[in-house]
Amino acid sequence: MRDIYSCKILIVDDEAALCNMIKEILMQAGFLAVYTAQSCTEARRAASDIRPEAILLDVMLPDGDGFSLLQELRRERDIPILFLSARDADADRLHGLGLGADDYIAKPFLPQELVLRLTAVLRRSYAANLQNAGERLSLGETVVDWGSGLVLRDASSTPLTAKEYALLRKLADNRGNIVTIDALCRAVWDEENFGYENTLMVHIRRLREKIEENPSKPRWLLTVRGLGYKLAREDTQ
Repeated sequence: MRDIYSCKILIVDDEAALCNMIKEILMQAGFLAVYTAQSCTEARRAASDIRPEAILLDVMLPDGDGFSLLQELRRERDIPILFLSARDADADRLHGLGLGADDYIAKPFLPQELVLRLTAVLRRSYAANLQNAGERLSLGETVVDWGSGLVLRDASSTPLTAKEYALLRKLADNRGNIVTIDALCRAVWDEENFGYENTLMVHIRRLREKIEENPSKPRWLLTVRGLGYKLAREDTQ
């Protein structure tokens, strides 16, 4: 697993509009792979086919209930499950947590709260698997902390988006060498360069604004015309 934002998230709720709203919230927060299901049957199929790394689960579903589904899914795989429910009674909350749910979030909820609580559960659950925690990338006076996804410079910090993180990680893993446009597109979108080049250029520009002292005259993230980009080594500066 590269980082928590690469985790596959499954949303299970019988309201299609709510599923789509939560999916949009998570994708805007930087999650790259978010799926939805609207029944126990769809959730079982998705859990088998997609192999999600976390599930946001409603309690009341048209063909069963989330409490029973949690127990069923946990017999197959021990994955983080968070309840999202309009049933906010203490008895329901305690029952869900007692069954082993990682969190119980009552509807309605604040989008920021949902993202924070989901990311907290993912970090706890996959801490041992998160690669590069504690490692840093030095770019002159600028430092990128891989574990937190922050760009640190002049006593300030700026968060990287998930796509910026994936781009910079790919470039850093090949530091000093050219990384082709197709390779960068695969690193971010899992696809070749089919219509992504302009979008890639936008992400590169925003990344330069975060890591370069002068983004219009980049020192670190260099363009290699006709081929792709490379991250310069410090010893070449």
